[in-house]
Formats: sequence, structure tokens, C-alpha cells
Amino acid sequence: MWGSRDTRRASARVCFSLVIVVVVAMPTPSHLKNPLCFDFRAARRVPETHAWPGLDDHPVVDGGGGGGEDAVPVVDVGAGDAAARVARAAEQWGAFLLVGHGVPAALLSRVEERVARVFSLPASEKMRAVRGPGEPCGYGSPPISSFFSKLMWSEGYTFSPSSLRSELRRLWPKSGDDYLLFCDVMEEFHKEMRRLADELLRLFLRALGLTGEEVAGVEAERRIGERMTATVHLNWYPRCPEPRRALGLIAHTDSGFFTFVLQSLVPGLQLFRRGPDRWVAVPAVAGAFVVNVGDLFHILTNGRFHSVYHRAVVNRDRDRVSLGYFLGPPPDAEVAPLPEAVPAGRSPAYRAVTWPEYMAVRKKAFATGGSALKMVSTDAAAAADEHDDVAAAADVHA
Repeated sequence: MWGSRDTRRASARVCFSLVIVVVVAMPTPSHLKNPLCFDFRAARRVPETHAWPGLDDHPVVDGGGGGGEDAVPVVDVGAGDAAARVARAAEQWGAFLLVGHGVPAALLSRVEERVARVFSLPASEKMRAVRGPGEPCGYGSPPISSFFSKLMWSEGYTFSPSSLRSELRRLWPKSGDDYLLFCDVMEEFHKEMRRLADELLRLFLRALGLTGEEVAGVEAERRIGERMTATVHLNWYPRCPEPRRALGLIAHTDSGFFTFVLQSLVPGLQLFRRGPDRWVAVPAVAGAFVVNVGDLFHILTNGRFHSVYHRAVVNRDRDRVSLGYFLGPPPDAEVAPLPEAVPAGRSPAYRAVTWPEYMAVRKKAFATGGSALKMVSTDAAAAADEHDDVAAAADVHA
């Protein structure tokens, strides 16, 4: 069990891969039958199917520089105070901009170019790779869209780096230059991101107050970094004739450990903050990743590092692309608060769950308007004082 020194319980019920946990745990969107072929380019208005009410219920503030309270935190991986900065950002925001990470700028440029190329393909070619019922990978609307009656102003493509070449043959059945270029670039990107994910995990553990020796001990005992698995989700947000009526991606938290978001230089990602309630527009910084803390990392750190509500908005003039690189545990690993994260004399705030178990709870929470984190908490009163995704959901989904 990750986060506990107790013997792991067998989890024979779970025998599928990470991507299935991330995507298939949510129902397949019913509108994938063919309205997925909605021609965003030809739209002169936002149809009612894509019109979301209440998008202006909370103000939007600039999260750029200036040092104000709404400036999105920036962490330089190589800085001497990186762990302290990660701690502050994860505790106060649940997200931060990551720079100094060592992933070559030229590679990031090629990744963005290849992502844009995927979504520029004709609809008939993209539909060859559409996600069907029970399929974890492929082309389609955001998986989270299955919980809502309204559609989002976006397209997506999900794949597992471990099955990249076989998955992408659905899109390019005859292989060819585009296929080879995409696979080569994404394999290089995956190699860099796994290195960075291991480095950031160590930073997170140091941010909890662990020494270098204690970090090594945690990893040796629980093998968190060694067993982490990855999923990639590509997003395309077309320009929109009425951007104040449409939404690229509904407000949500990520379910796993943490996510690297690579976004083009067209801003659109927003983080939700309270006191007062507002959306903070994340600046588009060349070469930077946005790091989002996910729900299972919230549990692993006993709520000290909290998951963050975020959404993607669209604009009238420019398309936007982004890539999410999601890290999480394997499906059979139980995640519970690390003993090092639980204050002396206190009990863990959350029970142990596997990722599939948590996704089932999360599905129920979406259906009932409840809080998935509360549902797996061990003390409802204590959980009410923590990052509460029920109250946030009631507001940001309005």
C-alpha cells in the first residue's frame, strides 16, 4: 500500500491499465455517435448544445507577474529553495508554473506542432480513431463531458505512451511521415517527462519536510516513482464566435497524483481560488509547464497539498492547443496518507483507495453533487475544513 506500512491487500478485481483507470472509469460520452463531427470552423454562433450558463458568475483576474496575491507561483526546479516554493504553492494553490526543468525548448515546439497537426486532419480521418464504448484511448470529446448535458468547445485525443505506436495506427493506418514524426516526437517527450516526473516527485516529498535520506527511504519502501504510470491527453480549443457562451473544458480536479500541462502561447487555462471566489487566468509562459495537484496526491499528503479546480476557456481570435501528461499509481496500488504527512497524535484524514475505487466514488459524486474526497475521508468534520470539492462544484459548475 502506498502511504501505509501495512501489508498490501490483494486487489484481484483490478487487472487493467492506467489509461483505463483514467478514462474508462467515466462513461463514454453519448454524443460521440456523430455530433462529434460538429464543424467548429463553420459555426457563426454557439448553438444551445454548446452554450453554458453562469460562466461569468465569478470574476477573472490576471495571474501574471507583479507579485500580487493572484500571481501564479513559479518554481524553478534547480533553485535552492525549490522544495519550499513547491510546498507553498501546493498548500495555497494546488498548482504552479514549473521552469528550469531541462526539457529542451526545441522539443516542446515540435510537440506543439505535432499536436496541432493531429487536430488539423479532416474529420473523416479523425473519426477513424474515435473512442467507442469501453475504449480508453482515441479521439473524442473530453471524457468528463459524459456527466453534463452541454457539450464543450474542444476536441481531444488520449493515448498511453506504452502503446503509442499501435494506438496511433488507428489515426494513420498506412503509417507515413505524419505517423512517424508524431511517434518519434512523443517518445522523446515521454522519456523527458518521466525523468522530470521522478524529479518533481522527490521535490514534493522534500516539500513535506522529508530529508534526502527519508525521501530515499520512502521510495525504497513504497516504490511510488518506480510504479507511476502515465497517460497523455491532447486538447484542441478552436476559436469561438461567442466565447462568453462556450467552454473549452468544464471545471474539474484531476484524479491522479499530478499533471504537467503544456499549453501554447494562447492563454485559456484558469484556476479557481476562494476568499473571494474568482478565476485566475494562468499566463502562457514559453517553455513552462503548469503543474496541477490531483485528488490522489491530495490523499497521499493527507490533504496538505490540495487538488485544484481548473477549467479551459476559449477566445474569438485564435485556436489553442494543450497537452496534459497525467501521472498516477498503477490500478492495483492502494493510496493512503503517508505516515510522514500525518501530524503526530492524529489519525489519517483519508482511507486507503485504489485508483479504480476512487474513480467509482468520483462517478457517484458527480451524479449526486457530492464530494469524492469527503466520501473517502475518515473524519467528515475534519474533511469539511479541507479543500472541499462539493462547495466548489456547486459554484463553478453553476
